[in-house]
Amino acid sequence: MSRPVTLFTGQWADLPLEKLAPLAYEMGYDGVELACWGDHFDVEAAASGKSYVKEKWELLGDHGLTCFAVSNHLVGQAVCDPIDSRHKAILPPDVWGNGDPEGVRKRAAKKMITTAKAARRFFDAKPGRKTRDEFPAVVNGFTGSSVWHMLYAFPPTSQDDYENGFRDFAKRWTPILDAFDKVNVNFALEVHPTEIAFDIASAKRALAAVGNHKRFGFNYDPSHLGYQGVDYVRFIREFADRIFHVHMKDVWWGHGDGTVGVFGGHTSFGDARRFWDFRSPGRGDIEFEDIIVALNDTGYRGPLSVEWEDIRMDRVHGGTEAAGFVRSLDFETSRIAFDAAFDKGKRKG
Repeated sequence: MSRPVTLFTGQWADLPLEKLAPLAYEMGYDGVELACWGDHFDVEAAASGKSYVKEKWELLGDHGLTCFAVSNHLVGQAVCDPIDSRHKAILPPDVWGNGDPEGVRKRAAKKMITTAKAARRFFDAKPGRKTRDEFPAVVNGFTGSSVWHMLYAFPPTSQDDYENGFRDFAKRWTPILDAFDKVNVNFALEVHPTEIAFDIASAKRALAAVGNHKRFGFNYDPSHLGYQGVDYVRFIREFADRIFHVHMKDVWWGHGDGTVGVFGGHTSFGDARRFWDFRSPGRGDIEFEDIIVALNDTGYRGPLSVEWEDIRMDRVHGGTEAAGFVRSLDFETSRIAFDAAFDKGKRKG
C-alpha cells in the first residue's frame, strides 16, 4: 500500500517548521499534517497571498516532504464551547479579543471559514497537482460543545438539554460547512471527549444535526475511542464514506493502580495511577492490524498521520519508531480471491 505516512505537527509547535521539516524527514515521514499554530501554518497569511503558500511548499519540498491536511483544532474548539480562561491560553489574540464568550465564538467561526479558504489556496498551489480534486483538501479540527460539561451531571441532564446542544452545534457549524463547500474543502472532526461527537452514537447524532452535510466528516483517531470502550474498528465501518483523514495514535487502558478511573481522577498525563494514557504507536492496546484491514475494506486511500503523544518517551525516539511502525503495518488489499486458483478454468499451464 502506498498510503503516505505523515506527522501531525501540533505537538511539535515549539519548533519552527524550518527545523521540524528536516527532522520529520530524518525520522522517516513522507509529509506533515500542518498545525495552524506556532509558525507551521498561518491561516491569514495563506488565505491572503500566493507568496506565503509558495514559500511553504518550497520549504517542505526542500526537505522531501508533502502535505495532505491542515489542522485547526484550537480555534475550532472555541466555536461551541462555554468560554473560560483556558481558551485564552490557546487562541490567537484576534480570536480571543476582549474575551466576551459570544464574541469569541463568533470570531472562532469566522476564523474557521478563513481556514477553509487558506487550505484551498494552499492545496491549489501544491507542486505537481494535476487537478483541483486530485486529493480532497482537508481541514482537521474540533468543534467544541455546549453540553459536554453536562455529561454524567447532577442535577440530571435531560435529552432536551442535550438536543439543545446539538441544535447549537448545527446553528454555529452549518454556515461554516457551507463556506467549506463553496471552496471545495472537507472538515474532519476528530471525534474526542469534549467535542459534540465523542463516540459512535454521538457522531451519528452530530451528522444528523447538520443534515448529513457533505463537508462534515471525521478525522479518525482510535486512541480517543478505545479507552472509552467504544468499538474503534466498527467506527470505520459505520462511517466509511465520512473518514476524511486518519490519525495513528495509541493508548493503553487498565494499567493504573485502581485508584483512578476512566474520567482521569484530576491527575496529569503520565501519572502511574491513571487507568489510561496515550502511548507511542505499537506501545499501547490498539489493534492497528484490524484498523488497516477495515481501512482497506472501506477504501480509504488517504494518509496515515502519526499524532505522537507519549509522556513516557523521548519524542524523537518515539517519532522515529512510530514512522517505521506505521509503514510496516500498511499493506495493499488483495485484488484476487486466494482460492481462485482452485478452479481448473483459472489455472495457468
